[in-house]
Amino acid sequence: MKQFISFVIKEAKHILRDKRTMLILFGMPVVMMLLFGFAISTDVRNVRTVVVTSQMDPQTQQAVQRLSASEYFTLTQTVPTPQQAERLIRSQKADMAVVFAPHFGSRKSGIQLIVDGSDPNMAQQWTNYALGGLTQMNGTLVNTKMLYNPQMKSAYNFVPAIMGMLLMLICAMMTSISIVREKERGTMEVLLVSPVRPLMVILAKAVPYLVLAFTILVVILLMARYVLGVPLAGSLFWIIVVSLIYILLALSLGLLISSIAQTQLVALLLSAMVLLMPVVMLSGMMFPVESMPQVLQWISAVVPPRYYIQAMRKLMIMGVGIEEVLTEVLVLVGMTALFLAIALRKFNVRLE
Repeated sequence: MKQFISFVIKEAKHILRDKRTMLILFGMPVVMMLLFGFAISTDVRNVRTVVVTSQMDPQTQQAVQRLSASEYFTLTQTVPTPQQAERLIRSQKADMAVVFAPHFGSRKSGIQLIVDGSDPNMAQQWTNYALGGLTQMNGTLVNTKMLYNPQMKSAYNFVPAIMGMLLMLICAMMTSISIVREKERGTMEVLLVSPVRPLMVILAKAVPYLVLAFTILVVILLMARYVLGVPLAGSLFWIIVVSLIYILLALSLGLLISSIAQTQLVALLLSAMVLLMPVVMLSGMMFPVESMPQVLQWISAVVPPRYYIQAMRKLMIMGVGIEEVLTEVLVLVGMTALFLAIALRKFNVRLE
């Protein structure tokens, strides 16, 4: 046991001495949290809006005031015809036009929205927000209640996704590169013929990254709560437990990659191709899985971050109990066991 601890301490010192590694480990999570939390946002804000009306009767004036009072829209000007509004949108001087029919004041109906649809997702959001503020047909105001995210902050969606991406990349990529580096230097054979069992050597190299990943998890949770204002509605204990299972899965995947790759470059490329693209495209981080073609939905079923992100959104944002995420947890545990068994089997075959 003392020899195992000595190997763990040796590996930890190697990591701490490498300033570039430390910068990646702790700099990347902070930068990405700030970018996705503040810079990269899908929140509706300051939509440039043109009002189209031939007469500003009291009812039309009231509807326009309701729209201008919203923080989501900025009324730029009023024009008499829809054709003029379309020209403004085509010339990129407006994002949306609200067209009031000439009989709007008497019938309290007759509103048309002309929206810049070059970005379909944002166009749909603008339309929904505008309808929420303008819908008053026959004197009935339609009220919409948003559960879990009443302010519609995109950080609520991005933070669990960033956690899934960062923990996977850092644990899997760094672990695989660390072990492959020993292969390139020729020191792995020296370690494997030492009195410590080969399995203990591999685990000793993974333990420091487990501790670092847990530290990064704490940093992400603190930033999410106190910098981005994302709630931790569920049990903090279960959030940490599920995250630790996911970290072990990522470390197992890193061990598997290191058993295949012979150089650091190959390990890096494998990590990028096997982890980065599927995480971003197929995990539900950026695009809803339900909206994907059926074939891609089947492929996404084998992407581990998909289940972790789903579990974190339920635990952190919705505040559900662990029983509501048992399916995701069982899938993560099964994948961890599978990857770890394959990785250790490959190492044993190589040693024999």
